[in-house]
Amino acid sequence: MYQYNDIDRRLVQERVLQFRDQTQRHLSGELTVDEFRPLRLQNGLYVQRHAPMIRLAIPYGTLSSKQLRTLASVTRRFDRGFGHFTTRQNLQLNWVDIKQAPDLLEELASADLHAIQTSGNCIRNITTDPLAGVALQEVADPRPWAEILRQWSTFHPEFAYLPRKFKIACSGGEDDAAFVRIHDLGFQMVRDADGQLGFRVWVGGGLGRTPILAKVLREFLPWQHLLSYSDAVLRIYNLYGRRDNKYKARIKILVQALGLEEFSRQVEEDWSYLKDGPATLTEAEAERIAAHFTPPAYDTLPRLDAGFESAKRHDPAFAAWVARNVHEHRVPGYAAVTLSLKAPGQAPGDATADQMDSVADLAERFGFAEIRTTVQQNLVLPDIGRRDLFALWQALCGIGLATPNIGLLTDIVSCPGGDYCSLANARSIPLAQAIQQSFNDPQQLADIGELKLNISGCVNACGHHHVGHIGILGVDKHGEEFFQITLGGAWGIEAALGKVIGPSLVAEEVPQAIGKIVDTYRDQRRPNERFIDTLNRIGPDSFRDAVYPDRLDLESAREVSNG
Repeated sequence: MYQYNDIDRRLVQERVLQFRDQTQRHLSGELTVDEFRPLRLQNGLYVQRHAPMIRLAIPYGTLSSKQLRTLASVTRRFDRGFGHFTTRQNLQLNWVDIKQAPDLLEELASADLHAIQTSGNCIRNITTDPLAGVALQEVADPRPWAEILRQWSTFHPEFAYLPRKFKIACSGGEDDAAFVRIHDLGFQMVRDADGQLGFRVWVGGGLGRTPILAKVLREFLPWQHLLSYSDAVLRIYNLYGRRDNKYKARIKILVQALGLEEFSRQVEEDWSYLKDGPATLTEAEAERIAAHFTPPAYDTLPRLDAGFESAKRHDPAFAAWVARNVHEHRVPGYAAVTLSLKAPGQAPGDATADQMDSVADLAERFGFAEIRTTVQQNLVLPDIGRRDLFALWQALCGIGLATPNIGLLTDIVSCPGGDYCSLANARSIPLAQAIQQSFNDPQQLADIGELKLNISGCVNACGHHHVGHIGILGVDKHGEEFFQITLGGAWGIEAALGKVIGPSLVAEEVPQAIGKIVDTYRDQRRPNERFIDTLNRIGPDSFRDAVYPDRLDLESAREVSNG
């Protein structure tokens, strides 16, 4: 993984000193609330429903064990002993005292961590595949390119005040595990007909109030032009993006307004002045960054491990965990492991400081001291020998991180909702826990199979409800919490936006509604057919009728009346 140099460290440490001075001046009354707001946002500090929240950056979701221990330490020292891993692969602490925020950032800086550009109208944390570098079907490792984008975007003077926040993802293969189609700008690794490496460029994606899937801006961009082309895209957005209406300020709105063809024409024209200029990447620079991501010193292991195979045969619980949480690895004898942060009764994405410390220990004991965070709000240990999987599983059972539900209904993606966020219309966490409780039979979950459920507490869609197979959105009705259900969303290569199936429901009705949707799927599915495949084959009407049976009675009454 990338190691900070002296310049990196100096930049981060100077930002800490600057923010300490700004905070002291605010607390002394020299800076008003309005004057302090943009300064704290530049350092990831929000004022939430009950207390300030700080969002800590985890660039492209990669941590060393030392860094994870530092996150555990600040979670314990400056919060209430637990943190929330987000769909941006970052960590949020929800109970931070503003007076202590500079001390928190100072401790982060000691481990080459920060909270820079995790908020505000700037380029946010770059995200990528959680299995980058180890996935079987990868075109190329996207991490060096994500790091290049991180260095380019951090403190970029031209893009420090964009019309709105800007999110970039870099994906390593055709499966699009980084979900580039829901980002403002996405780079998907591809090779041209001659085998040359480059990117398929996607633009104008995003969820929120106006969900739109990104469109292909360029089928092939040679890797040398990654930064100059990004400059051109951002320059057009910065020039023409709306600043008079924050709801219409994202680049997706600009692309829609201009049309993809005209937007592309303007980008290409601007790029013609930048192409082959100082921002052009050289072989030497690409190799310098790539050297930070060389494979670890893997042992030569047999493809099949007798002890591992025996443990699977004799321990059904271990076998179930392997089936859901263990992933193929490009190196024989190794596997990648997802640690579920979705145990029954747990707030999705939350982890305690003690759990973080334990995961750091396990990453050193069984792997190469590296941890990944995921868009689905889980953790990954990317390099585990198959011979060690049973011992790892036993250790994870002891710390509550071995729930065998990755990709299943209870692997719920959810924002913190109204328990913390001042923007939320409804409480996401209790609803997620109620749904988990309704589907607490492991055999039932396994029978249902792959089903992605996402919950957002408001239209900002931090829980990505639009792209859940089942999506749930919190809405406000005259001061009361209600929840709207969508069906048919998908992410990755199958990206699609869900459609609302009927009137919103009170929280107590939602788990039962999900049960009816699942029952309909089980009644209608064909052998080995996933939920999303059944839904796409038969359409939403059967699911809608199961959730809203009164609708049939109403339509019958209308027919009688019309007759």
